This record gives sequence, structure tokens and C-alpha cells, in this order.
Amino acid sequence: MRIISLCPSNTEIAAYVGLEESLVGLDKYSDWPASIQHLPRLGSDLSIDMDKVEALEPDLILASLSVPGMEKNIEELEKRNLPYVIMENPKTLSDIGKLLLWLGEKTGKQEQGLKAHDRFYQWVDKYKDLSTTVVKPKSVYWEWWAKPIFTPGKTNWLTEVSTLAGGENVFADIDKSSVKTDWEDVFQRDPDVMAIVWVGVQQHLVKPHVIKKRPNWMELSAIKNNQMHILEEPYFCRPSPRLLIGLMKIAAILHPQIYPTYPDGFDPMIDSFEEAEESI
Repeated sequence: MRIISLCPSNTEIAAYVGLEESLVGLDKYSDWPASIQHLPRLGSDLSIDMDKVEALEPDLILASLSVPGMEKNIEELEKRNLPYVIMENPKTLSDIGKLLLWLGEKTGKQEQGLKAHDRFYQWVDKYKDLSTTVVKPKSVYWEWWAKPIFTPGKTNWLTEVSTLAGGENVFADIDKSSVKTDWEDVFQRDPDVMAIVWVGVQQHLVKPHVIKKRPNWMELSAIKNNQMHILEEPYFCRPSPRLLIGLMKIAAILHPQIYPTYPDGFDPMIDSFEEAEESI
């Protein structure tokens, strides 16, 4: 099959299922895996060049409605009668697991989809077991955007990731996927750990001074204990199997005495579960 992906999370799910060799075109921001970075770029996920898409003669286009504005992509695909599926926007790790199976079926790679699903859940189950040994979970504030402040709520995957890592999302009491709030609310919740992952902003471009200008920021428990962490956005903000990397990183930060720290270069997207066990 000739497959095109129109957003990074779709690309990562397809690659995890083992469809790299079928991919023939990508959106601008798909940056994993390295093996497909040479493929033609079709524009940002909100501004896809449909002439380029059509010229690649795809058998299947992996579209999405995860971000407002993507509707125009679907309209144009319909207009041109191009073959596409809309990848459901996953909100939980379970949703991601289901997508692995679904994509395997859609592409005639049921066995690969099942293997990917099982490999994904090996990691989830391992961390679920480790989380049961945490006596005192740490409260975590995730910052997705700074002005205005946005943070994940109860129905977001980062609430689940927090729990598996031995933590508690301080905004898990709000029954939303994404919560618009303010600094006073964050301050009153006084998190043990601050995890800064601004959506669409590379780690080295995050500006800590924006946070340091906020009233009484030095009075927070997280700051007093040197627990504000600027983390890699792709591992926390995209609903794909790469959330496993984010889970590993935040778990090792919250409870290093319980959760393993994997060696540099280890990648659960590529390396097997058995290799991980041997590496620690």
C-alpha cells in the first residue's frame, strides 16, 4: 500500500505498527522515526497541499480531526475523491492500543497490529505493577501552554500517565481533556512537581523566565524542592505510543527508587521489552 499521514501522531502509530515502508508522504511536523524523514513533506497538518497529496497516488490517507481546523482537509479529500480514513483522536492509553489494532486491520496487517498492541501493553502493565508499590503519590502540574495557562484535565492521557508513574495530576478533578486556568489556581494546588511541556514548542525553546515572572512562584513546593522540569514535548503532547517514553521519563523523576532509569539511547519504540529488562 501507498500510505500518507497528515499529522505526527498518525505517523507514529503507523510506524509502531510497522508500516514505515508503506509511507510515501508526511505532514511537516512528523519527526519520528528517522528512517522516513526523507519522504516528501505535504505542509503543516492545518495546511496540507492537496495537489502534492494527489500526485503521490496514495492507496490510503491517514487523516485526523484532533485539532480544530483540520476539517478543511477532510472536505478537500472528499472533493477530490481521495481514499482516506479519519484516525480517532485517542484520549487514553487504551484508545491508543485500540488504534494499533484498528490500523492493522485497515491495512491488512492484522498480525502486525496485534503484535504492536501486545508490545505496547507489556510496557503499560509493567508500569501499572510498579505504581502499586508507590506509598505516597506525588502531585504533578502539567503545563501545556503559558499565556493563557492550559493544563490537561481528568480525561487526558497525561492523567493516566501520571498515575502509572506514581503521581497524581493536580487538575484531575476537572472532567475535561484540556483545562484553561490561571496562575492563582495552580499556586493554590501547590504541586510537588511541575512538568512543563508547551504544545508545539521544542524543549530548548521553552522560556522558564515566563514562569519565574509569576507572583510568588518561589513559594511553590515544586520550586523549593527543585522539581520544575522542562520536558520533551513529543513524548507527552502527542497521543501515540511514544507516550511510553514520556511515562518512563516522568516516572524516573517522581520515584527514582522505584522506577528504572534506562540507558541513553534506549527506545521502547524500537528496542524490545526483553532488551529493556536486560538493560537494567
